[in-house]
Amino acid sequence: MVRILPNAHGGRPKVINVVIWLIQSIDAIWYICAMMLKDLAVLAIVLAIPQAQLTASGQTDSHTSANRPAAASAPSTSAPLTATPAPAVTPDVRTDCPGGNCDYQPSHITVATPAPAPSPWPLQDRLKWGTEVVLVLLGYGGIMVALSTLRKIERQSSYSEAAAQAAAESSQAALAYAQAILHAERPWVLVTIVPSRSIENGFTVIATNRGRSPAQIVSAAEGTSIVADEANLPAAPEFAPGEPDNSLASIILLPGEFMNLKSFSRDDVRGLCETEERLLRVENWEERIFLYGKVVYRDLMGPADHQTHETGWCCRYIHGRQKSGLVMAGPQEYNLHT
Repeated sequence: MVRILPNAHGGRPKVINVVIWLIQSIDAIWYICAMMLKDLAVLAIVLAIPQAQLTASGQTDSHTSANRPAAASAPSTSAPLTATPAPAVTPDVRTDCPGGNCDYQPSHITVATPAPAPSPWPLQDRLKWGTEVVLVLLGYGGIMVALSTLRKIERQSSYSEAAAQAAAESSQAALAYAQAILHAERPWVLVTIVPSRSIENGFTVIATNRGRSPAQIVSAAEGTSIVADEANLPAAPEFAPGEPDNSLASIILLPGEFMNLKSFSRDDVRGLCETEERLLRVENWEERIFLYGKVVYRDLMGPADHQTHETGWCCRYIHGRQKSGLVMAGPQEYNLHT
């Protein structure tokens, strides 16, 4: 018996397990065949004994029947050498012995042919028959062993398919986990509004890197729109010709750093309103001023041709009697994050 030591991980290699399983299967098959051959040999001996007895009895009967005519045809030694001729008597065939000659014998006697003795079963035919029976039983046993092996192989295949499916699911989970880690480690540039420290009723739109890796600014764009409410804004942000501005491509934001995107104050309202009538409608809240834009950046830790990310922003200006405000607003299309 070959014993395979376990490996460092506590188990055997799969190839060695398969070889051991094949060796055990072959040993089991040889054992089964040996037991079948033993039973078949005993059966052949049991069947050969009655046939030998029948052959011996047939030969004895033939020998006895062959010796009988010889004994009958042997002349009698007690008969006289000379005989007196008997008187001629005409036999009467129809006499039934009461009034006739009872010693009459017909001149021709027909003896029925005896039944032929059964031909003996030659040893060669018996061995041939026994060999054929052995081959049939061996073939049947081989078929049963092959079917059992095929069933085991089918079960092993099903187990392998289940293991492969589990491995595929595990790989998908690992991929999703790796993507989640990449998303968590990438830079995230978010846009917020802070009050200006130097200008009264002034505000500054800033972009801050809230991620865990540096971000390189690729471009930035901005625009304004004066409409009654958010529902009247264009379906997609519209920027002036020449946008976006690529002059910010050299700016790199480390995690926690920020940059100014746009400054807006109460004094800028008059410049946006082309006429006094529009300014009056803004002051009476009949129309509202919306500021919007986008920032395009990429992960500095990734390859140069890596896909860029984009952050959209939109805010609404609130014009009061003495104080003003700037808050984040706008539909989802204006506040996308990729």
